[in-house]
This record gives sequence, C-alpha cells and structure tokens, in this order.
Amino acid sequence: MDTLFWRLKDENLLPRKYFEVDFPMIVARKIHNIKSKPPLSKPIMESHSGDSLLIDSHSLDSSRYSIVGADLRSSSDLEEKLRKHSLDTHLPTLLVAECVLVYMTPQQSASLLKWAASTFPVAMVINYEQVNMRDRFGQIMIENLQRRHCNLAGVELCSSLDSQRERLLGSGWDNAHAVDMMKVYSFLPQADVRRIEALEFLDEKELFEQLMQHYCICWASKDSSNLGLANIDF
Repeated sequence: MDTLFWRLKDENLLPRKYFEVDFPMIVARKIHNIKSKPPLSKPIMESHSGDSLLIDSHSLDSSRYSIVGADLRSSSDLEEKLRKHSLDTHLPTLLVAECVLVYMTPQQSASLLKWAASTFPVAMVINYEQVNMRDRFGQIMIENLQRRHCNLAGVELCSSLDSQRERLLGSGWDNAHAVDMMKVYSFLPQADVRRIEALEFLDEKELFEQLMQHYCICWASKDSSNLGLANIDF
C-alpha cells in the first residue's frame, strides 16, 4: 500500500488535495485497510473538514485525500471521477506514475500523457520505470517477467533515456528530462549512502548497478504561470 499521503501528513507537507488512482479491485482492498486500521483512517479524519466522508466500495473522498478506482486507459472516465471528487485543474499539480505506463500500450500511455498535458496548465509529471531494455540485461528482465505471465505492453518506449524524454515531449509537455537510478543514487548524500549500505550489505554490487541502470526517473512540465518548473533538476 502506498503510504505517501500519510508520510506527507506526518511531515506537515500535504498538498491542497492528494489523489490516488488504481484499479477498482485494488482500491477496494485499500479502502478496506483504511477503514479497519486506525493508523490509516485517523490521519484522513484529522485532515478532513466539512461534511462527512464520501465512501463506497471503489472510492473514498475527504477534503484532503481521495482514492479513486479507475482505468488509466480511459482518460474520459478518469477525468469524470476525479472532477466528481473536486479535482481543481487550475491549481499547480504534480502527477506521479510508478511503473505504470510500461504496462500500457504506447498509444494508451500517449493518450493519458496528452490528456494530462492538455488538462493541467501548470503541472509536472514524474515517471519512474524501466529503461535501456534493449540490451542483454534488459532482455533477461523481460524474459523473467514473461515467464511470470507479466507483459510489458509499452516496453518499446523504454529503450533509452532519449526515448523516455521524447515520449513526454511528443505528448505535449514543454520540456522533459530523464536520468537512470544509478545517477540518482550518486546524487544522494554520501553519509546516507554509507548508512544504507551498512544496513543492507551489497554482496553483488555489479548486479545492483546493472539493475539501477535499467530503471529511471523522467520528469516534464508545463508552466503557464511561470513558476520556474522547467528549472527543477537534480
């Protein structure tokens, strides 16, 4: 279960409203966990103002947190459900996708990215997923997933950092950047790196580095209010 909302709440960093989207079946399980576990339900109630919470089997809506059951392959259905839960498209918006687009066909992910670019005038999208999937290590990753009946329908767009940037620019975003996770790891404070590596001994450092080189973070922005989003970088 994604705990980002609760961590932001603990650190007093909540946005105006936090939206979470997943398949209806997954959302139903998350809502059951929220309702049955006070450490999850209490922060939602504490941050809520106004009338009682709106809740059904596939959605939960409070003034600061909303979880919606929807299929990202249908942008019109997604938008209808988000607007029903008081989405304000005029506010600066951060959209985060974590190993999501790779499970959609290139046409489906392009449609979603174009919808986001046209719907939010001031926004940034961050995408975390595979990259460099055409080399031998990448092919082994794909074969291992296929053996588990896990099809990466959009893997052709994960061939390089350039292909990741180009998909964002081609979907209507004004600028785009991408770095692999080994690069991100090198940006971490060295004191934190030493602490992490002391906690989790890396006996296969070469394998770790190869794996990190096959995942990336990509980000793109639109900024009609000139907030300086294009200058955000590592």
